[in-house]
Amino acid sequence: MQRLTPMLQTRDIGRAIDWYSSVLGFRCTRRAGDWCRLERDGVALMFMRNAHLGDPHATATQYIDVDDVMELWESVRGRVGAEWGPEEMSYGLIEFAIRDLDGYLLSFGQPVSPSTPAKEMGA
Repeated sequence: MQRLTPMLQTRDIGRAIDWYSSVLGFRCTRRAGDWCRLERDGVALMFMRNAHLGDPHATATQYIDVDDVMELWESVRGRVGAEWGPEEMSYGLIEFAIRDLDGYLLSFGQPVSPSTPAKEMGA
């Protein structure tokens, strides 16, 4: 095995591309009809629109490791609300989570380090 790339159902391919591009800085690297692939910094997500599958739904969290979770939080905080965080978790990560337009939960985190103490975090 080499990697895992989630393929998520969306209500609207164009809207998904616009949201992930404008809010999270992804870029569309491939698009064919009701399918697309979005990438940023080695992370990839695929989206599809398939009427036979019904509305988008998932019980999973799409977890993305980042180099600077607080920098990412500052870039998105005025455009989307947090489901939690940013906060230091008991398992040694600083993370926050948001939902995309289709309701998918996206969590972003990085290991706690002395240069990012919890007291500096503010939602």
